[in-house]
Amino acid sequence: MELQVQKREIIGKKVKGLRKQGLIPAELYGHNIENTHLSVPAKDFLKIFKEAGESTIINLKFEDKELPVLIYDVITDPVDDQILHIDFYQVKMDEKITTSIPLEFIGEAPAVKEKGGILIKAMHEIEVEALPADLPHNIKVNLKVLSEIGKSIYVKDLEVPKGVKVLIEPETVVATVTEPAKEEVEERPISVEEVKVEGEEKEVMSDEK
Repeated sequence: MELQVQKREIIGKKVKGLRKQGLIPAELYGHNIENTHLSVPAKDFLKIFKEAGESTIINLKFEDKELPVLIYDVITDPVDDQILHIDFYQVKMDEKITTSIPLEFIGEAPAVKEKGGILIKAMHEIEVEALPADLPHNIKVNLKVLSEIGKSIYVKDLEVPKGVKVLIEPETVVATVTEPAKEEVEERPISVEEVKVEGEEKEVMSDEK
């Protein structure tokens, strides 16, 4: 995947003008390289980001350069989700890097569908170490193995591609199925005063007879 960008001179508050032109301000940095200010076409970036996410190498092209990078960080407006800024991290293809890979949950847990259990996803991404070319776009979690309430999927159960090292403890729970919460009927305790009043009412009724 390739993304054509431009080097920019505009910095500070003036970058608002770039956004009005359909451009997103960005920063390129990495190991032993000088930080570079960039502007990125918003439409092109959204298309690439949807496909690559933050764990797939893309080739960043500007001037006469073509650099392998990860989309390291995307800052959005909390009100309208408009992308305000992007950080690209240049990688060296022969050096391992540490990053987080999203988990993709597939299938339906029989313990939920057939036995009314509640599915709990304990994590949505997993930290790994690998060469840039070996990084997967995601790691799939097959929920069909959750056949009984109380059964869990652990990190050690995940199918991880060759060359990828998981940096989380193998016994860490990824997903589990629990019993549905039971509604408890609260019993209101009867006070001594209420017992006395009830007894007095009975005495009054017997006197009237």
